Formats: sequence, C-alpha cells, structure tokens
Amino acid sequence: MFERYKGGEKALLVHVFFPHENDIEDLKEFEVLVSSAQIQILDIITTSRKSPQIKYFIGEGKALEIADLVRQYEASVILINHSLTPTQARNLENLCECRVVDRTGLILDIFAQRARTHEGKLQVELAQLQYISTRLVRGWTHLERQKGGIGLRGPGETQLETDRRLIKHRIHLILSRLAKVEKQRSQNRQARVKADLSTLSLVGYTNAGKSTLFNALTDSDVFTADQLFATLDPTLRRIKVKDVGDVVLADTVGFIRHLPHDLVAAFKATLLETKESDLLLHVIDAADDNLIDNIHAVDDVLAEINAHEIPTLLIMNKIDLLDGKEASIDRDRNGVPFRVWLSAQNKVGLDLLLIALKERLGKQIYTCQINLPVYLSRLRSRFYELNAIVHEKVNKDGSFCLNIRIPLIEWNRLCKQQPDLLYLINNQPKNRQ
Repeated sequence: MFERYKGGEKALLVHVFFPHENDIEDLKEFEVLVSSAQIQILDIITTSRKSPQIKYFIGEGKALEIADLVRQYEASVILINHSLTPTQARNLENLCECRVVDRTGLILDIFAQRARTHEGKLQVELAQLQYISTRLVRGWTHLERQKGGIGLRGPGETQLETDRRLIKHRIHLILSRLAKVEKQRSQNRQARVKADLSTLSLVGYTNAGKSTLFNALTDSDVFTADQLFATLDPTLRRIKVKDVGDVVLADTVGFIRHLPHDLVAAFKATLLETKESDLLLHVIDAADDNLIDNIHAVDDVLAEINAHEIPTLLIMNKIDLLDGKEASIDRDRNGVPFRVWLSAQNKVGLDLLLIALKERLGKQIYTCQINLPVYLSRLRSRFYELNAIVHEKVNKDGSFCLNIRIPLIEWNRLCKQQPDLLYLINNQPKNRQ
C-alpha cells in the first residue's frame, strides 16, 4: 500500500471542460484556491468530455497520462476541480499512487486553516467528518479483524467499522454542541428583536472586501487579507445610522461557486445571521472582470439558505482600482438607493453608504406634537438625547410643547418604557414619512 499524502506541497491540477460549463474563469478561481491553501502548482492538466467517466471521471487515457506526470514531477497530491465520488477518487489514487483531492476536499482544507474560534472549528470539523465518512473504504484493508479477550475470540469489529462508529459518535457530539451555539444565537437575535434593533449582514463573494468594509464602518480589527475565505467566524458590532439609531452589522463567511452542500449545512448556525437580517449588504468587487458570475453565485447560495427574498443593497467595492470612478449612489425610478459605489480600503464613499442605509432603514419616521407635563421632564431629556425635538416652546402652566420627529423604532421603544406616552399625544394617528 502506498504512503498516504500528509502535506500539500506539490500538486498537479486537473480540470475538465464540459459543453454546458466551458468556463475558463472557473479554472482561474481554482488556481487561486490552490494558492490560498499554500500548495505549489507543478502543472495544470485540462481535458474536454461530454460527460464524466464512471471509473476515473476524466477518462482512462488521461488518467494514465496523469499517472506518468505524477512520477515525472514527483507530485504529492492531485487536485481535481470537480466533485468526485469516493469510488472515482479511490480508483485514481490506486492508479497514480498519489492522494487525490477534489474541489470539496480542497475547500474544506482551506476552511480548516482559516477557522479561529471554537465554533468555526466545530463547523469545519463537522463538514470534514461528513465528507470523509464515505471515503474510508480500503483505508484499513491491510488490518485484520480485532480480537476480543477470553470468551470473546472470533471475528470482531473491523478497523473500518470502528472508524465509522467513532465518526458517527463524533458527528453526533458536534451537532449537539452546535445546537447549543444555535440556541445562543437565537436568544441573542430575540434580544435584538425585543430591543427593536435592525440587523444588517454583509454578504458577497469571497475576497470582495466584506471584512475591510466591516472594519471601516465599526472601527474594528477583524482579520483581513487578500485571500479566499479570510473570514469564517461571524462578527457582530453596533453602528449608528442617522434617523434610525443603533443597528447591528454582521460580517459573514464569503461565498464561492459550487460551495459544497455539506459546508452550507455545517455553517447553518452562522448563515442564520444572514437569513434573519432586515437588510443584506451585498459587497461586490467592482474591479473583478467576472463580477456578474460572482453575483449569480452569491444569489444561488442565498436561495439555498432561503435568504433570497430579503431586501438587498448592492455595495460596489474597490472603486480605487477603477479609472475615473467616483463614489456615488445609484437610485431606482422611485428614488430609492439600490447600489453604492465606494472603496472600503481607502474609506471613500462610506458617508454615502450611511445615507443609503438611512433611506433604506429609516423610511418609517414618526412625527407628532406633544404637551409634556413637568413631571415627565426626564422624558424630554431623552428626546434631546435622540435628537428628536424639532421645535419646543414652554406653555403657561410650565409644560413643554414639543414637535417630535423620531424613528418609529425609537418611538415604539419609548412607548414600551413609558406606557402613558400614548395618551399624551391625544390619540393622534401616527404619521410616517
């Protein structure tokens, strides 16, 4: 039995062009993925097929050619830019005497390198265990069945059966721990709903600049790098938006073409932050030649997690890489902002983004005139703190006549804290702008 691959230093890349997806950009992206995993690319082998071959996926002739190249280059791993069945991967390994990793396995390896928090590591481990659980066959065929002690001799449990049992137990343990994480996140979301806090989620293709924009808006120091999947663990911060108040901004994991379904399932607790958002900020690398396909890839993942119907604001990032492009807001025929052009790296256009957020989130403004008794002067101070008083005069009896303009969210919050406030406005209907 050949020595199984342990590192990831030297690799041969294999890509198959099919008639329905003849996209060279997919191959370029795969090269970036490989570089992100810190793997040296020895050579790139491409071929064309009408459909995958059952035994090797790539065809027997091309498989023999790759086996010769493995010996010629002394490659330590073969990376396939497609999803292979366990049988296809095993057949290629036996033929080439070299480990074979498909696209899903490579992405999982990158995620394992990037995970920093305990939750992120659990999610990655869950996806890895689900992935390898079907790929254990023949890994231990050289081992005999285990023997029992006195009175227990005879055929026992094979190493393969032992591994499957241990993996199943570990998956069950991780799922129970992630269930606790999901419960905690759910409680946090309920607390935000109770406090009438809007939630914004940064979504977008990996390496579009989401974390850079997050840091620029929140003055945080979330890890950023010019690499795929620099962010795996969600981070939440509060920001202030004029006429809206405090909102919660969430930085989430980036998406990619053909994101493995097991990975989406494993990151369910993380992606729920996106699903429960009031507004999605879809960050797009405006300088990427392939931005249209990237947008479609993100839309596909959002549809998969049932977040495609959430209102979305497009953020065209990295305008500093475009000649002559200035920060601006694009509006629809009703004057509502639907796209903002900015540079998160240079902090250009952030003021326009806040204006767009104000208009998208702060549409419901409550206005009224209220006579505030002296004994509620503390509430008057609260109105000043919220910058909600448009005009004020003092009545003869010492009460205050206030013209109020306040976000509906803040008004509802004050009404919960001061139940008598509703009676003080003489049952005037709410006037929303």
